[in-house]
Amino acid sequence: MVLLQAKAFPERALIPAFLFFFLKLYPPRWIADPKARTAGAAGGCILLRREALERIGGLAAIRNEVIDDCALASAVKRTGGRLWMGLTRASVSLRAYTTFAEIRDLIARTAFTQLSYSPFLLLGTLLGMFLTYLAPVIFTFIPHREPQILGASTWLLMSLLYLPTVRFYRRSPAWAVILPLTALFYSYATFLSAARYYLGHGAQWKGRSQAHGT
Repeated sequence: MVLLQAKAFPERALIPAFLFFFLKLYPPRWIADPKARTAGAAGGCILLRREALERIGGLAAIRNEVIDDCALASAVKRTGGRLWMGLTRASVSLRAYTTFAEIRDLIARTAFTQLSYSPFLLLGTLLGMFLTYLAPVIFTFIPHREPQILGASTWLLMSLLYLPTVRFYRRSPAWAVILPLTALFYSYATFLSAARYYLGHGAQWKGRSQAHGT
């Protein structure tokens, strides 16, 4: 997975979390495990053996996929291929996301597709994001000792878990503390992805359209 740009303020605030959430969806160890169903790839840099591509039927097999990199990985693994995905600083993305709107659209383009266009998965995801990342902040400021301790401890734990990703991008550890705010932004972008789908404004990406709601 190429190193994404994290220079502009919106990138510094939000892009490390893109990697953090991506690796939660597609743990590299699960990707490499031939017994696990998880299959993932990062489109910025993919090496693929010719015989593996031929075995899945060529690029035609993923011609309609919005999340084409992970669809490619899934097709390869489904036909007996082996996968590996890792992180690097040696290969750097040239694409910059200099505004919050650009990062919002980056997430919204595929978020509802990732959830298989399911309103139930959307509701579960938003509820899970709230309970995991936002509720601890609310608890921290409740004027009672027990919820304050619970909330602050959980907030500290999530910050520590996020810290290696922040350090990978060579950002200040202070960025790890704002993970709940970052999670709120990602939740908003995910909801927006679903709203655009149902309004008939699904994502457009390299000639492929996210299916529109009916």
